[in-house]
Amino acid sequence: MQKIKSLMARQGLKSPQESITDLSPVENLRIPSKEELRELREQPMDPLAEQEIIESIEEVYFSNDSFDMVQHELEKLPAELNLLELEEYKERLKKQQAAVSKKVADLILEKQPSYVKELERVTALQTNLQLAAVICTNARRQLSVSKEGFTEASLGLLANQRRRQLLTGLLKSLRTIKTLQRTDVRLSEMLEEEDYPGAIQLCLECQKAASTFKHYSCISELNSKLQDTLEQIEEQLDVALSKTCKHFDVAHYTKVQLAYTLLGKTQTAMDQLHMHFTQAIHNTVFQVVLGYVELCAGNADTKFQKMQYKDLCTHITLDSYIPCLTDLCKALWEVMLSYHRTIQWHEEQDQQASTPTADESDDLVVDRSYVKKKLEHGLTRIWQDVQLKVKAYILGTDMSNFKYDDFIVVLDVISRLMQVGVEFCGSKSEVLQESIKRQSVNYFKNYHRARLEELRMFLENETWELCPVKSNFNISQLHEFKFMDHCRSPSLSPSRQGASILILGELSLFQQYLQDGNPFEMHFEQKEEEAEDVLASNGYESDELEKSAYQDYDSDSDVPEELKQDFVDEQTGDVPLKSVSRETIRSKKRSDYNLNKTDAPILTNTTLNVIRLVGKYMQMMNILKPIAFDVIHCVSQLFDYYLFAVYTFFGRNDMPVPSPSMPTHGGRESGPARVVGPACLYESSGLGLISSRLRTTLNRIQESLIDMESGGESAGLHIPTEEKKEKVPSPHLSQMVVLTNGGTLYGLAQRVVATESLVFLAEQFEALQSQLDTMMPAAKKPFLQQFYSQTVSTASELRKPIYWIVAAKAIDYEQMLLLMSGVKWDIREIMSQHNIYVDVLLQEFEMFNQRLAEVSRHVRIPLPVSNVLWEHCIRLANRTLVEGYANVKKCSNEGRALMQLDFQQFLMKLEKLTDLRPVPDKEFVETYIKAYYLTENDMEQFIKNHREYSMKQLANLVNVCLGSHINKKARQKLLAAIDDIDRPKR
Repeated sequence: MQKIKSLMARQGLKSPQESITDLSPVENLRIPSKEELRELREQPMDPLAEQEIIESIEEVYFSNDSFDMVQHELEKLPAELNLLELEEYKERLKKQQAAVSKKVADLILEKQPSYVKELERVTALQTNLQLAAVICTNARRQLSVSKEGFTEASLGLLANQRRRQLLTGLLKSLRTIKTLQRTDVRLSEMLEEEDYPGAIQLCLECQKAASTFKHYSCISELNSKLQDTLEQIEEQLDVALSKTCKHFDVAHYTKVQLAYTLLGKTQTAMDQLHMHFTQAIHNTVFQVVLGYVELCAGNADTKFQKMQYKDLCTHITLDSYIPCLTDLCKALWEVMLSYHRTIQWHEEQDQQASTPTADESDDLVVDRSYVKKKLEHGLTRIWQDVQLKVKAYILGTDMSNFKYDDFIVVLDVISRLMQVGVEFCGSKSEVLQESIKRQSVNYFKNYHRARLEELRMFLENETWELCPVKSNFNISQLHEFKFMDHCRSPSLSPSRQGASILILGELSLFQQYLQDGNPFEMHFEQKEEEAEDVLASNGYESDELEKSAYQDYDSDSDVPEELKQDFVDEQTGDVPLKSVSRETIRSKKRSDYNLNKTDAPILTNTTLNVIRLVGKYMQMMNILKPIAFDVIHCVSQLFDYYLFAVYTFFGRNDMPVPSPSMPTHGGRESGPARVVGPACLYESSGLGLISSRLRTTLNRIQESLIDMESGGESAGLHIPTEEKKEKVPSPHLSQMVVLTNGGTLYGLAQRVVATESLVFLAEQFEALQSQLDTMMPAAKKPFLQQFYSQTVSTASELRKPIYWIVAAKAIDYEQMLLLMSGVKWDIREIMSQHNIYVDVLLQEFEMFNQRLAEVSRHVRIPLPVSNVLWEHCIRLANRTLVEGYANVKKCSNEGRALMQLDFQQFLMKLEKLTDLRPVPDKEFVETYIKAYYLTENDMEQFIKNHREYSMKQLANLVNVCLGSHINKKARQKLLAAIDDIDRPKR
């Protein structure tokens, strides 16, 4: 307690009683002293009067504590003061004060206990406060001591530690900011390394870090810089994306796609990619064509660079056309291959992500679907752009004057490009087909016209010498037919080749050249490496073979009958001989005149040229299906013209020749014309037969193909009408070919070469029929079938009229008639010796046989040819015998026996010269001789049944043979029957 009092004394505190005296004067007026309170309490006052006095006090005195009552009263004084009034007013104020004081005193007294109690609490509070002040003072003193001794040092360490931590964080932030500011260097390095995903990842992380330190003023500038860097990365990424259009690299493209995925712009990337592919196609073709145009122009003129691509294509020269086209297709292939590999890449990614995971967002699924549809749609779009560019190039040059090989190369390149289109997007390439068809029709029309004129020139200069080819010659050995090695299966149009690739299990072009190579190179280099090996030096397999062939053939004098009969039974036609031995030669019959040479095909240079032309035409058809019918029609014209030329050269003659309008007495086929001399011989022989089919074919060729009005020399100067443009002047035989020399059997060697070359050509056409049939449109196949059935198959039929001319001239049949006319047939005794005319005729045949052998030393005479020749000669000889017998005026039975003896002698000797069995027209002679023994009734029936004999021959039977046995009336009846038979023929 003492400490509290001392503390209060030190602080200058007073007791409550003392503190009351310290109140201000105003407060003293309001709170009366004890004496005043006592006096006031003692003064009696009416409460009502007291209340009235209080109420009379102005309200202003109760307004607030800061009211200055003195100033208020002074301001109320009038201008002129009145002492009495002032005194009165003063008294009234005193009463009011007294009433207020009394009222206050009453209230104080009334609240005295509470006041005292409260005052005691205040005193206690004051005491407590003084105690608290002492405690605080002591505490401050102790704290001051502690501060000096411990707290100041410890808290200093803590403050320093905190400051250090703040500075460390600041340093880290500054280092991060420094790293951010140096990021552009690393970004540049990563872009140079083409690490686009890493660059974008780094840039995005930098942007995220920059947002963390955005409270630094330097960061705002860095944010702007990073945004610019990100835009620069996107630009370089777009450039990198464009590079994949020409040279696709899996690693490179994977980086690019991952980068776009990080940016969230997968769909944008795909849109940009297609734009780049379109631009790549345009830029590629323009640069390729521009390079060739400037190279050919030979100057630095920059006007070409400002040209449109379509106009630029018109400046390509003929020499640079194919190299430019090849390079153009190579470049476009690279673009399409890149697109193909792009699709493959996305398909592989889709397969890897084929099972959706929970982490896969809907946006990724949508992006993948968008990319797939965009790529599928882009296939057709890109191929259409390629077609349009190549079409502009194709139509920019007139190809009508191209060399054939060059044009074939163009067709082959375009065909390969269309195959690429099939594999690329399944397109039929209508744009390319239409453009190349336009050029092909124009080119082929001029080309075929020139080839027909060239063929006419070859035929008119052809000497019909044998072209020596090897015995194993085959058209597939010719360059022109090499294309067939690559299409042994039925040829397909470009729109079907893609399906065939899958069926046959072969690799497509995109599979073959996926990693390396180009389908538009190496394809033509192989053609230069291959060489034809079809010509033989002299027609023999070796010099020894040639020598032995001559020796063995000459030494073969006796041939056993068994071997003869075996050979007759084995008429197999032309069978190529791999080697010719002595035993083989001796085993053959004399009529096989090809033994001194191997069975190499008989053909001429012109034949070989026609075959080559057919191969070239087929190449066009194989490559360009839309004009296949036009080309096959032209192929048929080549064969037609060759056939017509062979017939014109060797099937017509000034002596008795086949006449299309002259029917034979047999009524079956056309026969020779009536001529001076032994006309009946040729008229009734029916040898130079031209079938109705062959005659129809020749007439068709002459009407549709041969320009009969144009002469050979003036054809070039003649301006034909539109109809005549399709026709060719009839060819003329070369003056070097002599067909009138009997020593050469009237040009038999040339006739054999010409005819058999035609037959060989027909055989090659037969071998090519299936190939041509696959190329021919279905609607036009009847034309091809008709061509083969009515034209190609008639080639061998030309043998008869051509070789008949030789047979008719080789034997002197008229001399034989003269000799027979001098024979006496009305003899009365049986003769044992045949007549001399038989020996003369056999000598003619022996001479004919020798001449055949001589001809065969130069030209191989195939068995069918020798058979036709011998058949014609024997048939003519037998017809001559019948004609000679028909000229007999008188004949006895012994004379008829002599006729049989002569004929049997002729047959016996003839069978040693030829292996032809049975002997042609043997029955024709024997039947005529035996008719002498017929009765009248039998003769009438004989006349009706044997119309192969002429009217003269039948009449001779009636007049000579039956004349002595029948009366005149019966003879007239038989002659009338003969006349009735002959009347329809006239």
